[in-house]
Amino acid sequence: MIRLLRVLFVLILAVMLWGTVRASLAQALFDIPSEVCGNPWFQVTLFDAYFAFLTFYVWLAWKEQSTGARVLWFLAVMLWGNFAMATYMLVQLFRAPADGSLERIFTTREPGRLGLPAVFVALGVAIYLLGAKNVLFT
Repeated sequence: MIRLLRVLFVLILAVMLWGTVRASLAQALFDIPSEVCGNPWFQVTLFDAYFAFLTFYVWLAWKEQSTGARVLWFLAVMLWGNFAMATYMLVQLFRAPADGSLERIFTTREPGRLGLPAVFVALGVAIYLLGAKNVLFT
């Protein structure tokens, strides 16, 4: 099962990367037309995605015992969504033996490492600021 989950989360990362690059080449993030942003289905889809991010984060916050890691992972998940969540899962899955039990992954608490979520947050803030330069500096 661990091997299957590794493939699943690598696939999620690959599809998200493909979709994000494709969308970025077609249109800047902050150039979304107001008709799209005002669409109720667009809005509810965003709520749905962010509530899913928050749901995953609740488990992650229980698993990570360090307050610093919890804060950084919260920011990483809110900035990066499925990129951060799939990466977190891959880190957990690759720490376990391929023939190991999922119980270790889902029920073992971690001391809380700061490096990876800090990189996600720094890159996320930089990318959002770069994407918003036309909005912020006009």
